Amino acid sequence: MSADFADPDVIRRLLDESRTWAFVGLGDAPSREVYNQARLMQRRGKRIIPVHPEAREVLGEKGYASLADVPAAAGVDVVGVYRRAEHAGQAVDEAIAAGAKAVWLPLQVIDEAAARRARDAGLDVVMDRCPAVEWSLRH
Repeated sequence: MSADFADPDVIRRLLDESRTWAFVGLGDAPSREVYNQARLMQRRGKRIIPVHPEAREVLGEKGYASLADVPAAAGVDVVGVYRRAEHAGQAVDEAIAAGAKAVWLPLQVIDEAAARRARDAGLDVVMDRCPAVEWSLRH
């Protein structure tokens, strides 16, 4: 994977300055890593938005079936793409269409073509990095 998608300045900015994270794949299963990451970001003062086909409330926040369903007024700063790599591109394209400012693909979710599309559309991109690990390295 290219180091182009692990810029320490971008990572720091997204962790420190973002306010709202939409988590694609966030359902109400506490055993899933996406749940743990969303809870962690919420505890660190971020608003989280669950995005899952079942559109359930998770961690006290209203869920949406897709990024397209999230109101623009929610002001999504970062879209965390917690889907298998073969499905990540679709989520990245939805993040671009929804007007997100950044996409974050966690460990082992690698789609360089999708990451380039996001960057070409003006989004910040982090790929193959864990928000919790990156937070602990910087705070």
